[in-house]
Amino acid sequence: MADVEYEHFVDWDKMGELAQSGGPSKLDCKDLGDLKQAARQGLWSKSHRLRAQVYQQLIKAIPCRTVTPDAEVYRDIVGKVVGKRAPATLPLPEFVDGSPVPKLCLNAEGVAAAHKIIACVASQFPDISYCPALPAAVALLLHFSRDEADCFEKICRILACNEPGRRLLDQTFLAYESSCMTFGDLANKYCPSAHRLIVSAAAQDVMEVYSDWLRWVFGDLPLAHAARVLDVFLVEGYKVLFRVALALLKFFRRMRSGPPQEVADLRGEIRAFARGIGSCVSPDKLLEKAFAIRLFSRKEIRLLQLANEKSLQQKGITVKQKRQNVHLAVNPETFSSEVVSAKEMRDIWAWVPERFALCQPHLLFTTAEHGCSLNRFYSHCEGHEPTLLLIRTTDREVCGAYLSTDWEERRRGGGKLSFFGTGECFVFRLKPEMERYEWVVIRHPELAAAAPPQNPETPEDPNTLPAKEGNSDPTDRLSPFLSARHFNLNTRNTSMFMAGSQESIIIGGGDGNALYIDADLNHGRTARCHTFDNQPLCAEAFQIALLEVWGFQDAMAS
Repeated sequence: MADVEYEHFVDWDKMGELAQSGGPSKLDCKDLGDLKQAARQGLWSKSHRLRAQVYQQLIKAIPCRTVTPDAEVYRDIVGKVVGKRAPATLPLPEFVDGSPVPKLCLNAEGVAAAHKIIACVASQFPDISYCPALPAAVALLLHFSRDEADCFEKICRILACNEPGRRLLDQTFLAYESSCMTFGDLANKYCPSAHRLIVSAAAQDVMEVYSDWLRWVFGDLPLAHAARVLDVFLVEGYKVLFRVALALLKFFRRMRSGPPQEVADLRGEIRAFARGIGSCVSPDKLLEKAFAIRLFSRKEIRLLQLANEKSLQQKGITVKQKRQNVHLAVNPETFSSEVVSAKEMRDIWAWVPERFALCQPHLLFTTAEHGCSLNRFYSHCEGHEPTLLLIRTTDREVCGAYLSTDWEERRRGGGKLSFFGTGECFVFRLKPEMERYEWVVIRHPELAAAAPPQNPETPEDPNTLPAKEGNSDPTDRLSPFLSARHFNLNTRNTSMFMAGSQESIIIGGGDGNALYIDADLNHGRTARCHTFDNQPLCAEAFQIALLEVWGFQDAMAS
């Protein structure tokens, strides 16, 4: 049954269960914790009227700029902005980047109202340069607004939020692009199976696929799912969108079970899945999956976002331009390695943090040319961060490691074998099978509390990786993604993955895998520190046939 107060813009015949008026008639939650739980459980999703009232309450509480356009401003300017043009023919501003107003059960009047509201927002916010999520946000809020002016005021308060550290809608290309890169980093970490599928099956650039992540949530999801996401988003903020997009990616990978298959348009396939998700995944299941992702924090997102923004700024990418294909950084016509093929290097490139996606591999050291001196290895690699280590054994196994930190850091140990590095480091195997191994605590946080403390300066057990210092509660631990010195963090928050001395190199990897290389660079061994591993990195003791180290050269500068 239509709610008379909110019936103007909605085609109620298409609303289904969303038109119901069951559940509680008012919301008594005042504590933030209770409000979060109520939002996640969908407490106000049973009543259209109650949901509208809750949105009004939540949006009114958003701290905003001193002068924020309100409903009265809309009534004053709408006639001047729209003029005599038919509202439905009003062009959307360039900053939405071609994103249309999604129907989401809106009637013709609702779609026309959305165009008018967006035009008025553009007139009042000249500082917005890129906001493709705006049409979907307006379409959603129209369902729960008494009139156009009410919806205009709601969206203006969201855009004008000035609470420190709180992020709602991206309004610049730099912010949006860095969020896409951040989502790529998170997908690489939390959805490795889906990430491998995209890397191996995508006909286009991987980041072209990930650039749609926000459109999956605000634009492609059906109204019932999008409204539940908006419930939680207005309470908990931007990180919810990342969680939901990751959950959607996990469900997509489950639907597309089996080995990767070459497809013409994986990007379109994921968006089509999001649009049709109602047939296989309920809103409750989507949110349940989203909040089941462990060790996922707002701090982690913020640090990744800062790092990716800094990388884009350093490359001069602050306004929209034609995206450079990530895979072009590994040009098969110019790339040459005696350890891996261009295709294998491209696959490895998809594992590295997205802020290095516009870099190209540059050979720093190879035992074939520079010999097997560890001192020469250090001299060629020092001054480069990050680097990529590749090894081919005499048994033709291929493994390696991504190293986030400059080898010069080893000097801080005063000649002792001391660990350094960050949680972005990982080890991997390419042959006989391709697999990446993350830090053990990422996938098995319970081991952090169970592992006995060790002195990283003198690791006695070569089969055990150094334990991370700090709070024993894994849910309160700083993300190991980023380097401490980039953000003025205490060194005890820095993860320890790399160690180097005159006698050996040690790279402590994830899922229990660790890589050891002797001083002559001819022999190595791998160790696993926990029994849950199915396969080691490669043979427990191996002889090195060839070792290469690659740096990351700025493709824009070159």
